[in-house]
Amino acid sequence: MNQENTRRNFVKAAAAFSIVGSQSVRGTQANSAVTLGLIGCGNRGMYVSGLFAKNENLKVAAYNDIYEDRFQAAAAKYSGAKRFNSMDDLLADKSIDAVLIATPAFLHPEHFERAVKAKKHIFLEKPAGVDAAGCHRVLRAAKMADPTKRISMDYQQRYGKDYRKAHETVKSGELGRIIQVRAAWMGGGPPIKKGHPAEQERIRNWFFYRELSGDILIEQDCHNIDVVNWFMGRHPVRVSGVGSRMSRTDIGDIYDSLSCSFQFEDGVTFSYTANQFGNMVGYSDVTETFICEKGSVNVGRKGYTIYRQGKPNEVAETKHDITLDNVNEFVEGVRTGKIENAALWGAESTLVAVMALTACTSGQPMTWEKVNQA
Repeated sequence: MNQENTRRNFVKAAAAFSIVGSQSVRGTQANSAVTLGLIGCGNRGMYVSGLFAKNENLKVAAYNDIYEDRFQAAAAKYSGAKRFNSMDDLLADKSIDAVLIATPAFLHPEHFERAVKAKKHIFLEKPAGVDAAGCHRVLRAAKMADPTKRISMDYQQRYGKDYRKAHETVKSGELGRIIQVRAAWMGGGPPIKKGHPAEQERIRNWFFYRELSGDILIEQDCHNIDVVNWFMGRHPVRVSGVGSRMSRTDIGDIYDSLSCSFQFEDGVTFSYTANQFGNMVGYSDVTETFICEKGSVNVGRKGYTIYRQGKPNEVAETKHDITLDNVNEFVEGVRTGKIENAALWGAESTLVAVMALTACTSGQPMTWEKVNQA
């Protein structure tokens, strides 16, 4: 597949979705609470749905899972919400306006496709999928989506106010063009879940199995990759990389450390490092740095620093979880008809992570063209 044609197809598809009139929003939704169905009551699903519940214009009205303890946790948190043992039954309920899909990553393509067919507003946890086939399945579904429905993905940096300020500064041209990029996710990983029957092991601890999570590159590090795509306005076209299991050898088969070198079509390089060593003794680095001709920008979930030649540094501190910005913008978009189809660029960012993981596991450089032929 031609690289530039592929990029144009992503942009063209994304441009087809914009603001629709509030009269297109279901019923009198702009004047009433949005009803949300939670699909997947695990740690992330319960946390993000809790952020949704804080919004006065939304009600968590339903939930679905496959394990009784997760049902009980949702019932305790959302009194009055309806339990659905079947996801399809939840999706078929006309009283549910929107769904939060927070199931294991390998299920995202199938569950997203089913939610699109049900014509729901969708808030999809990242990544789009765990392999190229899954990403393309999400893309196909996204292109068939009802254009009056908002589709957001939990690439929350794009919605963070300080991230947007940093992005505006870079895109304004004030600092000149980007000539090099560095990013990192250095920190601990999720806890290992215990106390469940042996036959539930892979699903309960899905994160630690590459087939189910896509490894740390796809499930977690796709966040950094998405920020780089966003600031650059395009994706890298080639990558080489290596990964290792240095400390977490008691479960699963995913890396706990890795390093990748990306390159864009115009020659700009992007150096990436990540680990999940558990106890980092207080050290962490989850940021993206853009080296420009006349300054630099370092940005992360805790804020940003803008370095300008001959001027004091501009520093901003972010004191809240930027996922809340994404959640609130989603609710407002559903209520007012401000539509986006984030699955289009979200799948693109996930595909770059797939490209990188393929390079790491194969020991060979990988290109955007090759990963799209997989």
